[in-house]
Amino acid sequence: MKKTQTAIAAVTMTAGLMLAISTGTASAQCGRASWYALTSKTASGERMNPSAMTAAHRTLPLGSKVRVTNQNNGRSVVVRINDRGPFVRGRVLDLSKGAAARLGFISAGHTAVCLSRES
Repeated sequence: MKKTQTAIAAVTMTAGLMLAISTGTASAQCGRASWYALTSKTASGERMNPSAMTAAHRTLPLGSKVRVTNQNNGRSVVVRINDRGPFVRGRVLDLSKGAAARLGFISAGHTAVCLSRES
């Protein structure tokens, strides 16, 4: 395969994956995640509980359940999306402190994760 054909194929596959993620049909999304432990109200209207298994995501529907896997140690947890964010460039998820503790990255502050929707 020529270089231009390879480049076109890579762009096409990347665009297809980005479209699948944005429409919610992809099975996984990977990126960086951080944690937060506020006690203010979330986008869903409930008060943030730092020890609950919850998270903030920019676009997933509130109430969605997702399995989050820490790519550094293989630990995973199911969280419920109850807030919007993160608002830090390059991050895909903000987790409650309780979820971050179960995933083992409290001291690091952030980690590489993959998330997939639970049915």
